[in-house]
This record gives sequence, C-alpha cells and structure tokens, in this order.
Amino acid sequence: MSNYKFIISGGGTGGHIYPAIAIADELKREFPKAEFLFVGAQDKMEMEKVPQAGYAIEGLWIAGLQRKLTAKNLMFPVKLISSLLRAKKIIRKFKPDVAIGTGGFASGPLLQMAESAGVPCVLQEQNSYPGITNKLLAKRAKVICVAYDGLDRFFPASKIIKTGNPVRKDLLEIEGKRSEAIEFFDLDATKKTLLVLGGSLGASRVNKLIEKELSFFQEQDVQVLWQCGKLYEETYMKYNSEKGIKVLPFIKEMNLAYTAADVIISRAGASSVSELCIVGKPVVFIPSPNVAEDHQTKNALAVTKKEAAVMIKEVDLDATFENEFKKIVTDAQYQHQLATNIKKLALPNATKSIVVEIKKLLN
Repeated sequence: MSNYKFIISGGGTGGHIYPAIAIADELKREFPKAEFLFVGAQDKMEMEKVPQAGYAIEGLWIAGLQRKLTAKNLMFPVKLISSLLRAKKIIRKFKPDVAIGTGGFASGPLLQMAESAGVPCVLQEQNSYPGITNKLLAKRAKVICVAYDGLDRFFPASKIIKTGNPVRKDLLEIEGKRSEAIEFFDLDATKKTLLVLGGSLGASRVNKLIEKELSFFQEQDVQVLWQCGKLYEETYMKYNSEKGIKVLPFIKEMNLAYTAADVIISRAGASSVSELCIVGKPVVFIPSPNVAEDHQTKNALAVTKKEAAVMIKEVDLDATFENEFKKIVTDAQYQHQLATNIKKLALPNATKSIVVEIKKLLN
C-alpha cells in the first residue's frame, strides 16, 4: 500500500512551517500516491505558505496565551474548545495514517485529537529548548525527532530520535558556486562579503547595528549583503546605492547568498541554525530576546559551547561587536576553526531520517 494519508500541523512562524513542508515533500517522493492535509491557525502565515507549496490546508481558530493579562486571554478557552472540536471533525473525515506536528498553536489540538482517535503521532522539535505545545504533546507522541542533545530533560528518552532539522535541498549543493553567486548579487570578487540575516520580516536591532557599523565595515574592506526584512524596506533601502552595500528586503536565492558569504550575522532560530551548520561559514549569532523561553539564546549557546560560532547578546552589541567582528575577518585561522567546527554539527539528512521514523509507524 502506498496511498497513505498524512496530516501535518505546524505554523505561526517559518521555523515551524518550512520543516513541515520539507517533511511532506520527502514523504511525497517516497509515496507518490499519498494524500496530504495540513492544519494551521487561521490568519497565520501557514494559510498562505502551505498552498503556495502545493498542499491543502484547513484552519483552526486558535492562538497562544499572551504573556501579559489581556482580553485576548479571556477568549483562549473558547478558541481551544472550538479548535479541539474542529480538529476532531477533520481527523474523522480525513482518516490519516500518521499525524505529524512541527510546533505552533494548531499542532496542539490537532495531535491531541489524532492520538485520541488512535492515529500514531510524530513530533518534530526544532529548538534546543522545546515550546510549550510540544512539551504538552510529548506523552501522546510515538516518536519525537529532535535536533539537539539533552532533550531528555523535557521528553521521554525512549521516544527521542536525533535527526536534525529539515533544510532546503539546494543548501546541500553550494560548493563551487562562488563566482555565480558574486555575479548574481553584483558583488566585488576581491572583497570579503558579510551576509546579514534577520528573518523574512526583519530584525530591528540587527538592522540598527548594521546601519551604525557601515563605515566600520568599509574600513575593514568588507562588502555587505543585507537582508533588511520586508517590514524595514523603506527605512534601509536608501543604503543600496552606496558602494559595497547591497540591501534587499528579502533574499529568495538563499543558496547563492550563503555561497557568496565569508561571514554571516544571523538570528538564532532553529531553522537558521540548522542551515548555517550545513553551510559551514563563520557566524555571529545575535539571538532575539523577544521569543518564548529565550530559546534563540539557548540555540546559539548549543553551537557556541562547541567553539563553532560567536554569540553576542543585543545588550552587548555596542560594547563588543566591533572587536568580535574584526577578530573574525582578520584571523584566517579563527575563520577556519569556526567554519570547521560548525560544519561538524550539521545533520544534512534530517528530512530523510524523519521520514524513516514515520514509515515505521505505517501499518
């Protein structure tokens, strides 16, 4: 039998959505006749991104609890009950063989109802510190696929499989394409390139840092390829006309951007960290402090404790950034050490490994 049915839930951020889509794509390669249904949160980005990837999606009326006491929290019980009933109806109608959750609000009700209906469940946890949804779902899951060591603090050790996080397949094939990448972004082949990433929407503090340090980068003879984010396009695109600075609201051709880079500044979301391990370039992580459980700092620390990257907290940027960056671009041995060590952490076959675990659950 190969016409299996897979129901997948993950969303709210790209870090939950893109791994879910990557898993679906790999399952589709394995089982071309399989049926797929995604379940997301209404009004979240998965309702747009999943159909763009060619998959059907149903929306639940669900949102997370706010950290502060707000009127929105008063609606949470109503939304949760509504989502549980809707998820139950979806499960009953679709009759999936396996349910897969990659985190986010909607995966809670969906996997809870799937497990109650006797459907085997797989969790995929991207971060070194799990979100509340996956922690609550752990006892219901058959298998929990993780990307970091030490997750037995949160999940039953018998269920954990270290697979890594799914990444885009084109990142596995960036070797030997530097000339193409330099030409694509109209960069100077004789200069080192700094790639700046703050996520698709952008990161305010990272952007302010880069703006402040533009003359410093010129002094170091470093050109800048700067993804400022869609929210900050109007603020920073004015620098695009300056020599040695390329500003883009969003970079679609990330494989070429990574290829062109000699040094990378990035947030420390789970997907970004996994990609950067595969890319194998010197990285400065600036974790966002505005995320649940401060998980970006924990993700970055999991890499920096292996001497595989540099982490600078936002509060320390003004005091330490220039010294840390200068050390990287002027010390070839240090560059090599960072690049070599981060590459050792890569798990390039993550998606295939996750699919192997899913196949074990099929009757």
